[in-house]
Amino acid sequence: MAYLRARLVALRYLLATAWPIVLITTIGLVVAYQFVAPEPPDRLILTTGNESGAYHAYAQRYARLLAAKGIRLDIRTSPGSLENLRRVVSGEADVGFAQAGSSAPAAEESAPTRLRSLGSVSYEPVWVFYRGERTIDKLYQLSGLRVAVGEEGSGIRGLALQLLEANDIKPDDPHLLPLAGLNAAEALQQSQIDAAFIVAAQEAPVVQVLLRSPGVRVLSFSQVEAYLRRFPFLSRIVLPRGVVDLVRDVPPADTVLLATTANVVVRDDLHPALAALLLQAMTEVNGQGGFFQRAGEFPSAKDQTLPLADEAKRYYQSGPPFLQRYLPFWLAVLAERLVVMILPLLMLLLPLLKFAPTLYSWRVRSKIFRCYGDLKFLENDLRQHFDANRFQEYVHRLDCIEEDASTRHVPLAFTDQLYILREHINLVRGKLFSLSPGESELAPSHDKEK
Repeated sequence: MAYLRARLVALRYLLATAWPIVLITTIGLVVAYQFVAPEPPDRLILTTGNESGAYHAYAQRYARLLAAKGIRLDIRTSPGSLENLRRVVSGEADVGFAQAGSSAPAAEESAPTRLRSLGSVSYEPVWVFYRGERTIDKLYQLSGLRVAVGEEGSGIRGLALQLLEANDIKPDDPHLLPLAGLNAAEALQQSQIDAAFIVAAQEAPVVQVLLRSPGVRVLSFSQVEAYLRRFPFLSRIVLPRGVVDLVRDVPPADTVLLATTANVVVRDDLHPALAALLLQAMTEVNGQGGFFQRAGEFPSAKDQTLPLADEAKRYYQSGPPFLQRYLPFWLAVLAERLVVMILPLLMLLLPLLKFAPTLYSWRVRSKIFRCYGDLKFLENDLRQHFDANRFQEYVHRLDCIEEDASTRHVPLAFTDQLYILREHINLVRGKLFSLSPGESELAPSHDKEK
């Protein structure tokens, strides 16, 4: 029973010592929670191009990969890059595809959040198909011809107008027609137009149709290096001779093309975990080798039109987040959120726990030190102001101190301190009786023996 009582006493002192540490830790936990990213949403909206385009095909593959991680990807078609950028800026979509060079700076500056790029996912060759016997290898030679430059709001139109304006063909030229895709291909085949800008992968149906159309030729850019200097977001690619059709030798010579890139654009408030997940999907879908690209060339930070998101910078330098490599997505996100809270708490708890034994010992000893304080005051009183008439008062004070020491509950590890205190009380008691020899018969028997 006595042992149990001693254990309860130790527990009481332990709790008394622990509550400041618990309080400080709780405050630290509340502060750390302010820096924890919220849980990522389970749904993203991705705006693409038309249903027959490469953007839409990429999006469908992304959706399957994200669904396996518990994230639903809603795909919405659009006329093109400019509309995609507008939707991302306005919040109508979380993610969008955009051609390099087709950002809308005015919309971006007026938006409450800034646009960021997760990187480029593929080359988009700039095909200029034309009809006629005359060889065209410079864009200014299109002046006065009927040219399809893409629909309003499309990335194709924005890029085509930039390139033509650099060749002194004004955007308001009446010969520039808002035709795109298969409509432009059909018009070119029927000689309703003289040339058409097409920005699409080599595998796209519209490109395959025009490459095999009799009388339709592809412009080979003879001034390609000049374009690369003036438009840094463009790249040089080559369509090798005979690659389309070896038997018919199509094309009949190496054809130099300009290429923009397809970029994945987000707002800067996209959850970091979702950005990392999208980057992994981009790597799996777009990281393979292709007609114009080497394996592993994409995704990458090829286009500098928009700032690269911080998550993308880290991804391209060191790959996926460490936890997402080995844990299911939801568990990795939970662990990442907890780490943000736990690391500061550990930094706070280590010194507190190191200090805890000292604090515990101080709390226990402080109870004993109070008795020592009373004993010291009594001893000083005896030494400096002893009055024989107050003898009984001195004895009573000593008895009270001894009673306090005898009834004071401390953990077993500190009971030796109580016995030492009682010895010191008896030492002062002996001094008291030595100062009053006439009262020696009142002294305790052990004092008389001394």
